Amino acid sequence: MTAWQDSLRQVQGQIGPGAGRFLRWWRQSLLAWVPMRWQWALGWSQTRLLLQCEDGQLQVWRETGDGLEPVARLPWPLQPADLDRVLEPRLRSLPRVWLLPAGQVLRRTLRLPAAAGDRLRAVVGYEIDRQTPFEASQVSYDIRELGSAGEGLLQVELVAWPLRQVDDWRAQIGDWADALAGVDAIDAQGRTLQVNLLPPAQRQQRPDPMRRWNLLLAAAALVMLVLAAMQLLDNRRAAVDALREDVERSARSARGVASERSQLQALLDGATFLETQRNQRASTVEVWNELTRRLPDGTYLEKLAIENNSLQLIGLSSEASQLVPLLQDAPQWRKVNLTGVLQADGAASGRDRFTLTAELQPLPSAAPAPAAAATETTEAAHADAKRTP
Repeated sequence: MTAWQDSLRQVQGQIGPGAGRFLRWWRQSLLAWVPMRWQWALGWSQTRLLLQCEDGQLQVWRETGDGLEPVARLPWPLQPADLDRVLEPRLRSLPRVWLLPAGQVLRRTLRLPAAAGDRLRAVVGYEIDRQTPFEASQVSYDIRELGSAGEGLLQVELVAWPLRQVDDWRAQIGDWADALAGVDAIDAQGRTLQVNLLPPAQRQQRPDPMRRWNLLLAAAALVMLVLAAMQLLDNRRAAVDALREDVERSARSARGVASERSQLQALLDGATFLETQRNQRASTVEVWNELTRRLPDGTYLEKLAIENNSLQLIGLSSEASQLVPLLQDAPQWRKVNLTGVLQADGAASGRDRFTLTAELQPLPSAAPAPAAAATETTEAAHADAKRTP
């Protein structure tokens, strides 16, 4: 065995008994809130039938908690079956305990370390030969816990019954010896010691009347637990399906938003491109104003076409040969050329038909807007302030 396995066994040995005592204390505390009559009716109390033979009579009591209730008084001797005939059906299933007078048992009070509380029977077994004139193999014994004795001590009482007397007692009561679940003793005040002096091999093991109900309740609890687990699983599946639908709906909405955002971005890019193209050259009104200002009198335009960066002029003018120098140095266009030859109008006005082409040129970069310039100035001032120690 390895060291850690040994340590694990020691820890289990320390925790196990403590957990058992805690569960017993917890059960007793819960039962203290339930009336004794209900405990007995539900089979939760330590109810038993006490039998005592005295003055040729068999006295029968029902012990419930700390109280004794007379049940029957029958002439002795009699058989166990005779007692069953006079008992109620519920009383017949109770364990039967024979009562001994206090003078037939040996009682010794001991003080033991509190650490021995987990194995009292084994510890007290070593004290029998010192506390009584018998050895441990010569008596049937049980232990009563009397409470704490202070300073880490536990006070207990050893109750022993010599096996020689056990054999004599069995011979006296006859068939009753095999119908008993235990043997208890009474003190001088007539109270039971709450011990079982009958050897374990001779005790009658009565079936638990609540065992069938407990099994049925356990089976029902297991079925309910499985059903609850299945219902919980179904709820989780339904929640997952609902969540999946919500996610899919959100995904569709997100895809729709992304598509609309893409379309909007395309529109913005197109508008920005058009705005950029428009800002790169003069507007049609500016071109028209400039032509109006530069064309001499007696010049008429039949067609003015602007396509991309090309400007085309078709018209009549009495000074058609001078139009190229007049229009050449305009800031809105460049490369002014006559296309083809001048053709006389054939009328008395003496005008010639001309066709001019020019290339619109980009405008010089405009100064930043006042608001933008102010913003840049403010940001620069903040940056200088942050760099100033």
